[in-house]
Amino acid sequence: MSVKIRLQRHGKKGKPFYWIVAADARAKRDGKFLEKLGTYNPNVNPAIIDLDIDVTVTWLQNGAQPTDTARAILSYKGVMLKNHLAGGVKKGALTEEQAAAKFTAWLDEKSGKVTAKEDGLAKSQADVKAKALEAEKAVNEARVNAVKEAEAALIAEAKAVEAAAVAEKEAAEATTEEVVEEATEEAATEETKTEEATEEKSAE
Repeated sequence: MSVKIRLQRHGKKGKPFYWIVAADARAKRDGKFLEKLGTYNPNVNPAIIDLDIDVTVTWLQNGAQPTDTARAILSYKGVMLKNHLAGGVKKGALTEEQAAAKFTAWLDEKSGKVTAKEDGLAKSQADVKAKALEAEKAVNEARVNAVKEAEAALIAEAKAVEAAAVAEKEAAEATTEEVVEEATEEAATEETKTEEATEEKSAE
């Protein structure tokens, strides 16, 4: 029986979640499997891979063939390296202690790279948030300035209307005073004429 190490899809639409399984090559992709070796979650950055390395190495030594995607995942987690080192131990090229030391050193280096990537992602996300906050502040300041300008324009308009009303009122008062003065002058003139006429009659 030919055995494949491959991904079995789970999760929901648009958010896949995979099991890493050892299955008969003739079985359907999401069908029966011989053993679950781990999980792979590509929905986060960096992706989360949980894998039983020793069991996976045992399957490889027993002849299981990984698919291309599964091979990339196994290589990322160090399974292929550990299988290679195990082969060297079997051939006598390495001792188990040397193989374990090499694998530990590789894991430390890989862990450092992953940590650096996570730090870089966190920094880039912080930069994006800071830029978004600055843009939002700029928009808010522009909005506040626009409101202030609108208020200033309304105040200026109200003052102009008030000044026009005052000017109109003053003009109306001045006109009224002129009319009153003219009427007073006319009345005085008539009174003078009446007095003169009375005096003339008296003189006759």
